[in-house]
Amino acid sequence: MDQEEIDRVVLAYLDKRGFKQAGLALQQEKQQNSKGSNASSTAQIDPDIAKQILSLSEVDGPAQYQEGYSKLRSWAYSSLDQYQHELVRVLYPVFIHAFMDLVAKGHIQEARSFFNSFRGDHEVMHTRDLQKLEGVLSPSHLEEMEFAHSLRQSKVGIKICQYSYDLLLQYLHKSQSITMLGIVNEHINFQVSPGQPNSIADDAEYVTFFGGEQDAANLINQKEIHWGLLEDSLEERLEKMGAPNMDFDKADGEAREGELEENKKRSDGGKQGTTPKKLKKDKVGGATAKAHRSDSVAVSGAPRVKPELALPVIPVEVEQSILEDLRNRVQLSSMALPSISLYTFINTHDSLNCASISHDGSMVAGGFSDSSLKVWDMAKLGKRNVTSPLQGENDLAANQPSSSAGGRNYTLFRGHAGPVHSATFSPFGDFILSSSSDSTIRLWSSKLNANLVCYKGHNYPVWDVQFSPLGHYFASASHDRTARIWSMERIHTLRIMAGHLSDVDCVQWHANCNYLATGSSDKTVRLWDVQSGECVRIFIGHRSMILSLAMSPDGRYMASGDEDGAIMMWDLASGRCVAPLVGHGSCIWSLAFSCEGSLLASGSADCTVKIWDVATSSRVPKSDENGKNGNISRLRSLKTLPTKSTPVYALQFSRRNLLFAAGALSKQS
Repeated sequence: MDQEEIDRVVLAYLDKRGFKQAGLALQQEKQQNSKGSNASSTAQIDPDIAKQILSLSEVDGPAQYQEGYSKLRSWAYSSLDQYQHELVRVLYPVFIHAFMDLVAKGHIQEARSFFNSFRGDHEVMHTRDLQKLEGVLSPSHLEEMEFAHSLRQSKVGIKICQYSYDLLLQYLHKSQSITMLGIVNEHINFQVSPGQPNSIADDAEYVTFFGGEQDAANLINQKEIHWGLLEDSLEERLEKMGAPNMDFDKADGEAREGELEENKKRSDGGKQGTTPKKLKKDKVGGATAKAHRSDSVAVSGAPRVKPELALPVIPVEVEQSILEDLRNRVQLSSMALPSISLYTFINTHDSLNCASISHDGSMVAGGFSDSSLKVWDMAKLGKRNVTSPLQGENDLAANQPSSSAGGRNYTLFRGHAGPVHSATFSPFGDFILSSSSDSTIRLWSSKLNANLVCYKGHNYPVWDVQFSPLGHYFASASHDRTARIWSMERIHTLRIMAGHLSDVDCVQWHANCNYLATGSSDKTVRLWDVQSGECVRIFIGHRSMILSLAMSPDGRYMASGDEDGAIMMWDLASGRCVAPLVGHGSCIWSLAFSCEGSLLASGSADCTVKIWDVATSSRVPKSDENGKNGNISRLRSLKTLPTKSTPVYALQFSRRNLLFAAGALSKQS
């Protein structure tokens, strides 16, 4: 490179930056040198300095983004396997900020070409983000679109080991990738840890968190929460009465008596003697009973807390019915899986949006796109000897207000002015709540078959609504990015939970009614104190929108399922992920814990129900309760139950531990 070219590059750079006086001074000096000797023209220029000057002159060129990212991408994917997964994490934030920088500088065509060239690398993990950014077509869109604006205003937090961090900086400096170095410096906040890289299996812990600082989330997660069960609950009363232990002792006594009788027959040489296989089965049953007892003790060992809300009084007859169910509850474990009943909607013509099952499985509700809510009574279906469990809307009359009219086997509720997105039964089955795109929530009486109240407060579609475990209070989730707490007797909101950066898609009450969990399209789950309306936990780790939540019966753990089919188990006390659940291939639409908390059931759009072993997998060693070791176990899948062709919309464990599921039969390809 000669002096003329260097001078031209420097003058162009000074002119572009607005340094006119410096440019004039350089030109004058150049003219004076040209009149003098030719020594300056024959001077040798350091090649490294010349290369640096050229790179600075081309920093803002659109080609630098394409070339710089392409080289960074090739380098990251060709690095050693031990460090590759950590270095590849850097590519996504660099990609989206390079794209937005090109748009901001007016290089629209180059930005579209860059986006389309490399978006395939990030489709699997960041589909929804890419779909939003695809609509950015001008610099004004970056300011108008809240998602893009929040990305540009905040930094991305990435955890990385010291050696990977040193490798990255060394590459950026040696390759003279000034453009990429600028993006990394401005938009990425590295959390460097000593030692070896974390395993690829733990990658969910290091997903970038946009729209806020990771430090702020860590600060929130230090707040104290009380995750125990309510004082003087029905379960506690039953434990004091000793009924479960009596049942266990009775079952063990009957098993021993039966075994002695069978052994006696066998010793007598009778033809009815028990086979060795049968005896082995009995021994396994005895071991299972002991496991049941230990699970029951573990659940009952949860701390007791006082309610923060004024709780309703349970009618005596309802209380007696619940106690009877608790006495007859089947204790489940990894060796004693639940019986499952699947309710299948047919002929729905893809109009079924949601399904809900009452706590005893006696009623099933479906919310439809035509703004209707339909409820089936299983007892009446049995009496009428209907050939299919649930009939579709086109098979039956559609204008009768009662299940007894028109030969119809369901109750039709009309009142919403938009598609019904969620429905839920009260704990005692006497009320039904539904939410709709018309931004309202309606309360229905299952006994009177009538609409009682219409609750208005949200400004946009309401995606989910859930009764509290004791009824009376309920929570809603909406497109307006808020969750709200309501009381059946008041038409106005009691609490508004605001803080999510996108739609709140699902809500779930804590077992003690003092906390409410919300899942959002911003890929986070938040836990709120219902008394103060304050966020007390932020759970970060999912890579797509959260579609379902479930709380363990003892209130210590929470499970969350997302659009990609991932399920994560969280410890509420620490705010950390206890165990990821890997196995589903599509959206997780429903999650449910068994009544003693030993099993977790998940229902998915991949037409399967999976049963997971929670009792053994979620026990965190005392040495790692605070997550200092960074070890994450994985829940063990006990059984996968495929349906014929029915995506599972809803799951519900009855008080006696029978698992109910519901879904709509889909068209087979």
